[in-house]
Amino acid sequence: MASRVVALAALLAIAAARAVASNDEGDALYALRQRLKDPNGVLQSWDPTLVNPCTWFHVTCNQASRVERLDLGNSNISGSLGPELGRLVNLKYLELYRNNFDGEIPKELGNLKNLISLDLYANKLTGGIPKSLSKLKSLRFMRLNDNKLTGSIPRELANLSNLKVIDLSSNDLCGTIPVDGPFSTFPLRSFENNSRLNGPELQGLVQYDSGC
Repeated sequence: MASRVVALAALLAIAAARAVASNDEGDALYALRQRLKDPNGVLQSWDPTLVNPCTWFHVTCNQASRVERLDLGNSNISGSLGPELGRLVNLKYLELYRNNFDGEIPKELGNLKNLISLDLYANKLTGGIPKSLSKLKSLRFMRLNDNKLTGSIPRELANLSNLKVIDLSSNDLCGTIPVDGPFSTFPLRSFENNSRLNGPELQGLVQYDSGC
């Protein structure tokens, strides 16, 4: 009997921990919703009174009821992205492409250590590319093209050894294109249509921030 009680207590503790984690993620997503305009009602199911966000449309959870995918691509949503996204620490896919998001990319996205794909392309994002994205060691796909991003390409991104695809084209970036790490394999079309970008570094002969 005692062993059953202990086992039941352990299961309840695990369930409680999962509920707390899910509620925290739900709070983060609802905080995001509060800052957005959603004319098509895409986020209508994002109800903060539910136990967790795993029943919400466009949100995918893993077996532990943790949010691992957010799919809001091509949804006619506008507004700014906030630091609350950094609380979705189990997120693997952040798909926010082809909307009207504006403002800067939150530096808190650097907290998403499990992120595999970051798709923010075709929005109205401004400001620089956060250096904190260099902490996303699992990242394979980074598509930030067709925005209004400025500044240089953070040299720290060359440390993303798993990065297979990057697209920074059609922004207003400046300086030079890194050549270290995965950048040695990326085609130049990944950086085209940035009128102030000066091309790849030439063995240190061109300053990294030249033209910025």
